Amino acid sequence: MSTRTHRQSKRKDVPFSGQGNDHLLTREWLVTNGLGGYASGTVSGVATRRYHGLLISALPAPFGRMLLLAHLSEQFRQEDGTIVRLGGDESTGSSLRVYGADNLESFHLESGIPVWRYRVGDLVLEKRIFMPHGQNTTFINYRLIEGPDEIRLKLLPSVHCRSHDAPVSTPLPEPFTITSCQDRHELTAANNLPPLRMLLHGESAAFTLERQHLHDMVYRIERGRGYQSSGDIWSPGYFRVDLTRDSPATLVASTEQWATIEALSPESAWDFELQRRKRLLAAAHPAARHGLGAELVLAADQFLIKPAGRIEDAAVAQAAGDEARTVIAGYHWFTDWGRDTMISLEGLTLTTGRHAEAGYILRTFATHIRNGLIPNLFPEGGTEGLYHTADATLWFFHALSRYIEVTDDRVTLDLLLPKLRDIVARHIEGTRFGIGVDPVDGLLKQGAPGYQLTWMDAKVGDWVVTPRRGKAVEINALWYNALCLLENWVRESGDAPGADELAGHAIRARKSFNKRFWYQDGEYLYDVVDGEQGDDSACRPNQVLAISLTHPVLEENRWRQIMRVVENRLLTPNGLRTLAPGHPDFKAVYDGDLRSRDAAYHQGTVWAWLIGPYIDAWLKIHTSEEQRAQARGFLSGFEHHMSEACIGSISEIFDADAPYWPRGCVAQAWSVAEVLRCWIRTSSKEKEVSAPNPESVGTRVA
Repeated sequence: MSTRTHRQSKRKDVPFSGQGNDHLLTREWLVTNGLGGYASGTVSGVATRRYHGLLISALPAPFGRMLLLAHLSEQFRQEDGTIVRLGGDESTGSSLRVYGADNLESFHLESGIPVWRYRVGDLVLEKRIFMPHGQNTTFINYRLIEGPDEIRLKLLPSVHCRSHDAPVSTPLPEPFTITSCQDRHELTAANNLPPLRMLLHGESAAFTLERQHLHDMVYRIERGRGYQSSGDIWSPGYFRVDLTRDSPATLVASTEQWATIEALSPESAWDFELQRRKRLLAAAHPAARHGLGAELVLAADQFLIKPAGRIEDAAVAQAAGDEARTVIAGYHWFTDWGRDTMISLEGLTLTTGRHAEAGYILRTFATHIRNGLIPNLFPEGGTEGLYHTADATLWFFHALSRYIEVTDDRVTLDLLLPKLRDIVARHIEGTRFGIGVDPVDGLLKQGAPGYQLTWMDAKVGDWVVTPRRGKAVEINALWYNALCLLENWVRESGDAPGADELAGHAIRARKSFNKRFWYQDGEYLYDVVDGEQGDDSACRPNQVLAISLTHPVLEENRWRQIMRVVENRLLTPNGLRTLAPGHPDFKAVYDGDLRSRDAAYHQGTVWAWLIGPYIDAWLKIHTSEEQRAQARGFLSGFEHHMSEACIGSISEIFDADAPYWPRGCVAQAWSVAEVLRCWIRTSSKEKEVSAPNPESVGTRVA
């Protein structure tokens, strides 16, 4: 089925009739709440992942993100007595039936918010799902557009109350307690979670207690990934409401207090959310206020969160006059990762005009520096970071430099400068996980048993899939860049001797890098030198960072040759391969159980975020205005992709060979961030665009 982005104000929906169930089951949607919570599912309404649900609340530690409202069955009775179901499934055992496939006329995003349109004869009904920013609340709205004067809609909610990471086979936390008072309904599980509160707005709204235990629901993606794939859900009963063209209906599900829930009517909640999105677009770079750029701005918003689970972060930030902010690395299963956050920061915040939040993120992570390292990640439901990373801290220097360049926030720079100097000092002396400068050549080495410290971090049990202990090419490119940045900042502070010492370390590292990393036989860079098996000549994309960063460590006379190799062997329409075809470890497809997937994760699999460094490096060689416009072509594959996995976002990874099927997380922060950043960088400098119309921006049709 062909897909396209509609930029005109009048929306044109593409029908689903005759497309079959697979199309409905493989397209997913996502809405988020700015806290890490979300709602997500397939276009069909069938839950195919453990993470699919209509309310996944972000709760304080130790809970983390919890799935509460798992599913909603929707139906109405026609005048002839026929029961019509709008979507969803009955999936038990090995059978799967998708209801409503023939009735779903279209699906689209309206300002980034999912909208379904169903047609049954002359009846047309629309459904939209959204979450108010900063609340663990989901609004599910229904509008009768055409047809009879009135229909009675029946909604049957199903719950589980488990961690969103828990297997679907996790036993239900029974018994459930139902409490109703007028139109307020609370469901409490036996695991001490906050209650799920539900409220139905609409004509003649009512709730009927009719408990059901639904057994052996099948989740087909979990089965394909080698996990437990069937489990139970539980329903307390059903809602009913009369729907007319003048009277819509909205089911509200929340873990907030009733005062918060009732503070917003469905109409005001919708209006406020549209206003918020309009402001996001107005604040963004002019090249990102319409079309694909605007869609990416709205997608970027989903990853910027206030870490609701870490109360300590909020307390520390507020004491300093800040607000705690971080970045969800990817939906559905990633939390906030230091590396992903720092790589994503420019695209998610600086290109979108969210400069204050960029400062919050940098200062939040700075409070977590330990032994010269920022955290690699914060575990789900935890408050303490894990520090097993050699590159996240070096990316912190890169992110800060981009922030200072855009904002000239010298107060933050002065605040962080002592921490930056301490980071470099600890790296020179040697810190945790074998991270430290080799006194022989001034290059940065890393490695510890059982850990993979670079971004190529796949590990299954004790098996490190891509062992890169030693001196990795991108680690040393980042190290040289960090030394140069810090030298400039220290010199600006008036400490000339300190700056000279840093310059000495940088000069030595650069000289050693160019001597040690050049692989003459292949005319590109070694991926690792002084590794456990010697020097690794595998052709990988990490070498691009030796050119792309602000201070490139590689001598310029070798740039063109390396970029030719990367273009010929690694470049695809959706990013760069992680390993060149022809290598014995090359894997063309990322699929199967966990071991099979991790064996392919960095052994050929395409990563979207790498298109950013590639374009940066390419534009250092090709500097004309015409060539800058030509670089826009490297992004062409992503426009189609935004209608094929998570509609309106960009996946984590892709297969290494055509047709480059999307894999991994369906919405990944650094994928969106780097494509958005490069979309703006390759736009026409002369072209200015007017303020966006919120009714016509961010509409993607699947």
